[in-house]
Amino acid sequence: MKKWVLKAIVQKTISFLPGGHSINYLFQKYVTKGVYLTDAYFFDRLTHAKTHVDTYVSLSANKTMGNTLELGTGWYPVVPISLFLSGAENIYTIDISALLNKESLKTTLTRFMDLDTNGKLNSYLRVDAARLNELRELYKEYDKIELSDALKKLHIKYSITDARNTGFPAAQFDLITSNNTFEHVYPQVLEGILKEFKRIIKPGGVMSHAIDMSDHFAHFDKTINVFNFLQFSDKQWKRIDNSIQPQNRWRITDFRKLYAQLNIPITKETDVKGNIEELQKIKLDSRFASIPIEEVAIIHCHLASIIM
Repeated sequence: MKKWVLKAIVQKTISFLPGGHSINYLFQKYVTKGVYLTDAYFFDRLTHAKTHVDTYVSLSANKTMGNTLELGTGWYPVVPISLFLSGAENIYTIDISALLNKESLKTTLTRFMDLDTNGKLNSYLRVDAARLNELRELYKEYDKIELSDALKKLHIKYSITDARNTGFPAAQFDLITSNNTFEHVYPQVLEGILKEFKRIIKPGGVMSHAIDMSDHFAHFDKTINVFNFLQFSDKQWKRIDNSIQPQNRWRITDFRKLYAQLNIPITKETDVKGNIEELQKIKLDSRFASIPIEEVAIIHCHLASIIM
């Protein structure tokens, strides 16, 4: 049995159990080794953070970042800490599940301190010197304080909430970001989230979203390629997919249509294509076969919008 099939079966089973996200954490930590802060994950998120900040600076008339919001905190808050170092006043980060804990925050801080020690931090981020000193002091005293106090010192406000109904006031945020999160959100829910984002962003504010449209099982099982999940019909995929780590299988054309439907401009789109020869090895389901192959081949994108 292929590794991805086994993982799909296990996560499908876990999704039916109480406390499924906690069980999945243990499964990924001790079996798939998928929750460690790897170099690949850390530097990927660091790159996203730089992209978000650079996008905001290039598109917004207001060059200072007041309130920022991240969708999908996860275990390791690389982007929120990056925004802190970049000078954001208040960094809100929301998730549907409580994954962040004191150990995972310290792990993340350690990676930043390693870059600082090696003199490489400024090559990745626009670092505010005063904020960097605050981070250094926090790291020294970290073991003596509570998670809530550490987050407060980082200007991070962490909450578990439905992103379709955040409760935030209208026009509160200068910058709203997500990092490989949209591909895990089912279409109807994603529509509600984007409507809410449109409500709570300030006029002239920026949305900056990185989306990974590859088959995430291929990240774990190298015997399949990143287009593997496009061979299945919606009915077949519903049996495979799970609520713990869902994949909506949307292509770039779907995201463009939703943005147009909600009257959210795509001010700048940056795409990365996968190997078309690998794509041609897959017998695409009819849902995807009708889309131009060059569009189906896009596996990563960054969508930036300035909201007026």
